[in-house]
Amino acid sequence: MPIGTSDRPQIAPLPPIDRARQVTEALASYIDRASLQAGDRLPAERELMAALAVGRSTIREAIRHFQALGVIESRKGSGTYLLKPVTTATVHMPLSFDAAHLRDVLLQTLEVRRGLECEANMVAARRRTPQDLAIIEAKLDAMERVHIAKGSSGPEDLAFHLAIYDATHNPLFKQLLEQMRGAFERFWEKPFDRPDFARRSFPFHRTLFNAIAAGDPETARIETLRILEVVEEDIKEMSR
Repeated sequence: MPIGTSDRPQIAPLPPIDRARQVTEALASYIDRASLQAGDRLPAERELMAALAVGRSTIREAIRHFQALGVIESRKGSGTYLLKPVTTATVHMPLSFDAAHLRDVLLQTLEVRRGLECEANMVAARRRTPQDLAIIEAKLDAMERVHIAKGSSGPEDLAFHLAIYDATHNPLFKQLLEQMRGAFERFWEKPFDRPDFARRSFPFHRTLFNAIAAGDPETARIETLRILEVVEEDIKEMSR
């Protein structure tokens, strides 16, 4: 009996939200398979519409989703560009914050980060391989060189922490924490605009690495708390 007769439920068309999700997943898959990197241009809107057989509104909804994650940027008259790599394993969970209460938002976000980062660094201390340690130490050395030369090392600091998240061998840590850090940093970057933000945490990155290298989860937790305590103090100080 054909589908849709009176004794069977009707199969309804996919609502727009589902099509947008499918487009989001298809676009993430394309970026991953094409090995696109930060700064690379994505296919034009018309090209995506033709390839995926969907309308302009669906394409734009998917683009807005990636923009909310901070991984895609649309430049007027130029096109859409990738800000950071995306894989099919990426968790698509945009974070929403109330910019009118910046200080409270940052401190609330830090509460969540504290639990996740402590756990991630403890897991890394238990699971890291010799190869993981070599990568983490290389990122730390680069961070220290830049910090000594310039007095700050934001991108290098992030690379160091991302290498630790990789050493957990649990992709959710990296996905959640990178996304949270990205959203967090977009908020404090403009109101504070302070290159010395959390500078006092610099020495604790080496002691954190030492704890992970020694396979000592408890010390890794303590060193993580030291880093985030400085971040919290600077938020309170700089947002007065």
